[in-house]
Amino acid sequence: MEETFETTYKALFRKYYAGLLFYAIRLVGEEEAEDVVQDVFLELWRRREHIEAGEQIQAFLYRSVYTKALNCLKHRAIVDNYNAEEEAFYQKRLEFYQPDHSDVIRRIENQELCREIHEAINELPDKCREVFKLSYLHDMKNKDIADVMNVSLRTVEAHMYKALKFLRKRLGHLLAL
Repeated sequence: MEETFETTYKALFRKYYAGLLFYAIRLVGEEEAEDVVQDVFLELWRRREHIEAGEQIQAFLYRSVYTKALNCLKHRAIVDNYNAEEEAFYQKRLEFYQPDHSDVIRRIENQELCREIHEAINELPDKCREVFKLSYLHDMKNKDIADVMNVSLRTVEAHMYKALKFLRKRLGHLLAL
């Protein structure tokens, strides 16, 4: 079944909105960041006939937020009649967060990714979460986990299986990245 643009649009919004908002806040501050990101998504919707939501869509969205933020700051400079020092400060900020500086984007995305993974881990049932954390976060062997938790090795293995199955399903959309 062919996917409609509306479905794709909603998926892109859910996937990128928080990261783009975080990025926009760094550029223009909290007051105008949401407007900037909403303008980008509005523009995406308007241009839906001409945009292909393929591999380059993430770069397009970050570049669009950057451009809208730049326009926002230029407008603010005109309205507020910024002095040269304030303009230099905003120019430095824009240069630092420029989307071509992929390490900046990577850091933003990594923070979002870590948050999403921790949320998924916290959704695990108590025993599964405890076993998973001991194994993956504390690098313990299943035998040691069984000893610490005073359960059988098979119980630990069952919890690990259940945890991994849940996390694969819950975080499966990240595999597309």
